Amino acid sequence: MSLGRQVAIFFIAIVLLATCAENSEARVTLENGIKSMVYLSPKITQHPGSVSNKFYYGIEFPKGHIAIKSFNAEVVDEAGNPVSLQEAYLHHWVAVRYYERIGVEDTKYHGNLGFHQSDFIIAGNSGVCNHGLTQFFGLGSETRKTSTRVPDPYGIEVGNPLEVPSGYEEKWLLNIHAIDTRGAVDAMGCTECRCNLYNVTHDEYGRPLDPDYVGGLNCCYDETQCKVKNGLESVERNLYLKYTVKWVDWSDSIVPVKIFIFDVTDTWQNTGIHDCLIEYNIEQSTTTNDYTSSKRSSVKFPIAGDVVYGITHQHSGGIGSALYSEDGQVICSSKPIYGKGNDVGDEAGYIVGMSTCYPKPGSVKISRDETLTLESNYSSEKSHTGVMGLFYILVVESSLEMNHPVQVHEGLEVPIFFWGVAVLGLAICAAVLVAYQRRKQNENGYQPIAT
Repeated sequence: MSLGRQVAIFFIAIVLLATCAENSEARVTLENGIKSMVYLSPKITQHPGSVSNKFYYGIEFPKGHIAIKSFNAEVVDEAGNPVSLQEAYLHHWVAVRYYERIGVEDTKYHGNLGFHQSDFIIAGNSGVCNHGLTQFFGLGSETRKTSTRVPDPYGIEVGNPLEVPSGYEEKWLLNIHAIDTRGAVDAMGCTECRCNLYNVTHDEYGRPLDPDYVGGLNCCYDETQCKVKNGLESVERNLYLKYTVKWVDWSDSIVPVKIFIFDVTDTWQNTGIHDCLIEYNIEQSTTTNDYTSSKRSSVKFPIAGDVVYGITHQHSGGIGSALYSEDGQVICSSKPIYGKGNDVGDEAGYIVGMSTCYPKPGSVKISRDETLTLESNYSSEKSHTGVMGLFYILVVESSLEMNHPVQVHEGLEVPIFFWGVAVLGLAICAAVLVAYQRRKQNENGYQPIAT
């Protein structure tokens, strides 16, 4: 085929892409070989003081055998504008992979099934907790200014058809926990889920709370209400979690990484069981010269590998976490970034970001069965309830890395470039037109939007 004809096909593809853009809000973007798509969750309806903590199953997610390169999210309003943490506190969001039996009705929202039903099989990360913390991705108030980039040549492998049980298909869910603090009597107290502000004496399953339980997730479950000022007008509004997924198609040049999540409340050191309690409280310091509360836990690491990424998750009052090797060396440390003003993304008193670790490839190694120690530090100048001390790391098994060449995402050369864009244009056009029609048929479904 002549170069002139290839150029003609290229420009036809561009026209097709432009036509698709006019007929749909959704499209895949491509930059330096990395694909990207931005989605909206179902609407989150809130009024002052209300709590939404729902599980959304079958969310929109890139299809096929791919390598995830990043997963970012933030809360936006119906106009797509970012919403301040001072109005809607994002306690946490998590994205979980699961397998669903083919033919089962795809419910857009229901309670936390716990995956005890045979129609659903959780397909979580690599550990180490025995239950809970199964997410692939997840953050909280820090989500806007926290990097989730997976460096080259690594990727988080999903969509491998060989891993899906027969008769099932791979899907994803979102759990979004948002607290509306507009007009709250004590906004920070609402975000810490203090039970007295919620007037809660039973958990979401109707079980009485322990009298010593003063705050935490058991007091700010879905549809609870935090105390607001008298006479406040209850203005309802709809919010969304806007999440951006970046990925590349899977190839042998990608080095797969495993996701491990550690919890400073893990009981393994004392019980031999990885019972991760997820949250704990910080008591106010009785001294005047030391306002640091430190909590530690230790676990044995199940594989040998190299660390390529690390980050902590803490709540307000957190001052940083560190993961230590068996000989006491720092594997990775991560500290919170606090806002200093009133602008969105810079809210004073709130954690608006977390520092991350990107060790030089091969420089930070963990041995199989090595005992690692996690330390989580909080300020104890005042008490805090329902805080967390989680630590995420991405690890590549040492035996894998030697067998994979380095992959760099660069532009394709002519004439493959022309054919690639042409095929991509046709495929995207068909896909987004179908998606557009489906979205129009169900306004309460998941709404992909453009970047």
